[in-house]
Amino acid sequence: MSKKSSDTANVFRANDYVVYPAHGVGRILSIEEQEIAGMRLELFVISFEKDKMTLRVPTAKAASIGMRSLSSPNLVAKALATLKGRAKIKRAMWSRRAQEYEQKINSGDLISIAEVVRDLYRAGDQPEQSYSERQLYEAALERLTREVAAVERLDHANAAARVDAMLEAKAA
Repeated sequence: MSKKSSDTANVFRANDYVVYPAHGVGRILSIEEQEIAGMRLELFVISFEKDKMTLRVPTAKAASIGMRSLSSPNLVAKALATLKGRAKIKRAMWSRRAQEYEQKINSGDLISIAEVVRDLYRAGDQPEQSYSERQLYEAALERLTREVAAVERLDHANAAARVDAMLEAKAA
């Protein structure tokens, strides 16, 4: 086992919650060794309960793909405060904006994800979203809510209520 992989393995332990940029919050079930293509690899086994998915990530690659610990409570507070800000809607074509939103969601950066939620949020009196806008909004909202729930040790419903309250405060 190389020095680098054991360093990364020491950062995360079984039962830790982590953020995997492309999938959001997951929980490390175990750290195991497997032989893949004739090489012995140390892997994080991560469960994403909401998606009913298990992912195996080489410990040596965890940092380079952007896997990180949960955000600090301070960062969660900043992300929630971001929701109260003014939506920044660029005048670019929707396809270009959609690409940017997708990149922000998959960056795993909580503030960027909160910006997508803020920018795509529609209050009850605003026009209906297109299907693709709604999909991006829901993906960003789900990622944000899951991390808020994990950091603040809330169930999903209470975390969703907390995020909704911030969005409603902005609309008022």
